[in-house]
This record gives sequence, structure tokens and C-alpha cells, in this order.
Amino acid sequence: MGYPVQFRVTGEHIEKVRALARKVATKVRENPYVTNVHLDWEEPSKVVYLNVDQERARALGVSTADLSKFLQSSLIGSSVSQYREDNELIEILLRGTVHERTELTLLPSLAVPTENGQSVALSQIATLEYGFEEGVIWHRNRLPSVTVRADIYGKEQPASLVQQIFPTLDPIRAELPDGYLLEVGGTVEDSTRGQKSVNAGVPLFIVVVLTLLMLQLRSFSRTAMVFLTAPLGLIGVTLFLLVFRQPFGFVAMLGTIALSGMIMRNSVILVDQIEQDIEAGLTPWQAIIEATVRRFRPIVLTALAAVLAMIPLSRSLFFGPMAVAIMGGLIVATALTLLFLPALYAAWFRVKKT
Repeated sequence: MGYPVQFRVTGEHIEKVRALARKVATKVRENPYVTNVHLDWEEPSKVVYLNVDQERARALGVSTADLSKFLQSSLIGSSVSQYREDNELIEILLRGTVHERTELTLLPSLAVPTENGQSVALSQIATLEYGFEEGVIWHRNRLPSVTVRADIYGKEQPASLVQQIFPTLDPIRAELPDGYLLEVGGTVEDSTRGQKSVNAGVPLFIVVVLTLLMLQLRSFSRTAMVFLTAPLGLIGVTLFLLVFRQPFGFVAMLGTIALSGMIMRNSVILVDQIEQDIEAGLTPWQAIIEATVRRFRPIVLTALAAVLAMIPLSRSLFFGPMAVAIMGGLIVATALTLLFLPALYAAWFRVKKT
């Protein structure tokens, strides 16, 4: 999953992007709940440039291709054969000694073979220059991108830390040149992207739920009444997430959506039982009371089974918010369904005590 706190700087010029990223890293370090703040690619790497004197090399009988093969064989190694040990093939490499490969000062004195069978020192046909180059360059949308990454110190959540840090980056965002971006990355970005995909499907979800309720209840008023019980779980979700200090992220939102289905299922069971009792000859007032008493145990036991099943998941770092949301919402919503829904039914259909 990578580092929990990430801010990404993207732009055209590498040095400018890195300078902006260092400013962002300085701001991130000011937060007391983050640690190990760094860039995903830091300073340039040291390199050795080999400038070959082509005329001198040709005069001594050394071609560029032969020189390249020789250096690869001496420093990296070239495969000459394979050794079989039982069912495993082990590659045999031909290369220089460890001392020759690790001592940079010995590089100019490497003996390069020539076409006539003799050898010349590398320094006779090429000059060595020491410099720097980028070891790795990350690109995003074809532009260089540097990510400021950090770990979390303590029990804070990535989303809450990003919300704390992001406003402090306003001065840097105000100074960004045209074509440069400062964005949130990492798990927070993935969660936001997932929430947008879920939000896009919410209208279809509502239509499907209302259609199924209409097929089951065959009444606009009863369908609306059952649908209104779905938000009751938000009370428990909010309470438990605050008590257990869990973020309302993508997985918690999925748990809340699943919770609304559980609540409406219990409501359908209770409303359907009331209708059956009325058809059996009971008065509406008696049917409400009898149905609530009769369905009390099944509804409570199924809700309790679901809550107990969520306890192991509540200790998970990823699924913990979803489990806490379902547990809290189901406990509170079950109690409110058994108390609120009968009263709502009586008020909705103006049932009088008889």
C-alpha cells in the first residue's frame, strides 16, 4: 500500500520540481504526527562518463563495439556457459576480479585487447569524466513527478493528517508556476477515487432498491416508510467511528451502504408481519404490537450474529472502519427499528388505539 501520507509535485523541469518538493517536505515535517519524511527520488547519482578518442582507438585497433563488450565483461560479466546442479541451471559469468570492479582508480589502467592480439590501457584511447545524473526519474502524464512520502507516528489516520497538512501548503500552491501541480497521493488519493466510483452508482442503487421494495410491499406508502428507516444506521455509525477513532473512508462508506440494506431488510420483515396480522383479523393497533413482539427475537438475533461476525474484522487495519461502521450502525438501527418503525407505522396510517 506504500506510505500512508503522500504529496505529489509534477512539472516540466526536474530541478524546479525537486525544489518545490523539498519545500513541501519541510512543511510536512512540521506536523508532529509524521516521521521518515523523504522524496521518492533524491539527489542525483554519481556516474563516470567515458569519452572515446575514435581516431586513436582506430589507430590502435580498438572498435567502439569491442570496447563496449570488454567493459561489460570486465565490470558486469558476460555469460560463457551454464552449470547444472540437479534440476537447477547456474549461469557462469566471466568478469574481472572484485578488486578491479570495486576500485574506481583502477578503471583507467584496464587492459583493453586490440585486433592484433595485444592490449592497451583504457586511458590511452579514452578519457574519464566524473559527474552526476538522475538515478531514476518518475513520470506522471509524461511529466517528471516527485512524491513526498512520510510514515505516521502514533494512531492518527492518513486522511485526517492529510487534512491537517494540506492547508499549510497553500503558500506553496500559490507560488506554483503554470503547468506545475501539487496533489495528494497514496492511499488517500485511492480512497477518494474509490468514493467517486461508488457515488456514481448511487442513483442506480436507489432505483434498484425502490423497485425491489415495490415488488415486495406493493404499496408506495409502505415502500417510502421502509426506505426512510435506512438513514437510522448513520447515528450508530457516527457514534462508533468517533468512539473507536476510525476514519470514514472508502471501506467505511461501503460498510454503511451494506448497513442500509440490512436495516431495510429488518423493516420489510416487520412491516410484512404487520400486514399479515391485519389480514388475519387483528385490529391495526393489535397487529402492530403483536408483530413487533413476535419479530423482536428474530431481528435481534440476526443483528447480533452480524455484529459478532464483524468483531474479528474490527482489528484489521484495512477492514476495521467497515466493521466498526456496520457494528455501530446495526446495534443502534436495530433498537430504533423496533421502537421507531411501529410508531411511524401507527402515525403514517393514523392507527388509533382500540
